Amino acid sequence: MLIPTIIMAILAGILFTISSVKGDGQNIAGLKIGYNLLIQVLPLLLFAFILAGLIQTMLPKDMLSKWIGTESGIRGIIIGTIAGGITPGGPYVSLPIVAGLVNSGASAGTMVAFLTSWSLWAVARLPMEVGILGWKFTLLRLASTFIFPPIAGVIANLLSKTIIKM
Repeated sequence: MLIPTIIMAILAGILFTISSVKGDGQNIAGLKIGYNLLIQVLPLLLFAFILAGLIQTMLPKDMLSKWIGTESGIRGIIIGTIAGGITPGGPYVSLPIVAGLVNSGASAGTMVAFLTSWSLWAVARLPMEVGILGWKFTLLRLASTFIFPPIAGVIANLLSKTIIKM
């Protein structure tokens, strides 16, 4: 986490310096917008990290291993796929959950399936998508992406067993 934090700090410093030199007050406006975003997102981040920590301590390791661990096989991938598809919220919610589950013993394939279905299916987003894009396009998109989360999970399991030891 140190390297990404340093990169973000450097980028923020560069953009702040550029906006300060321009002298149009963009630096102050940018700080205000960033502060407002922080106030909006901070509670969500706080509870997502609490949830991730509780997942690691509350779920029994043997149950986790059976249902979504390396021994779960395709069952774990299907569970991850379904759970990811119905998980609401943005990356502030899903990524801490995945981190907590990975640290608790969830398989790479299950978590890749989770994240893939979370990003491709996003059931909570469907009403807006139908409203904006129409039901025909939404069904076309869902039909064309439906098989990818389980496939991604299987590939991740194969890669984690042969190439990358997680």
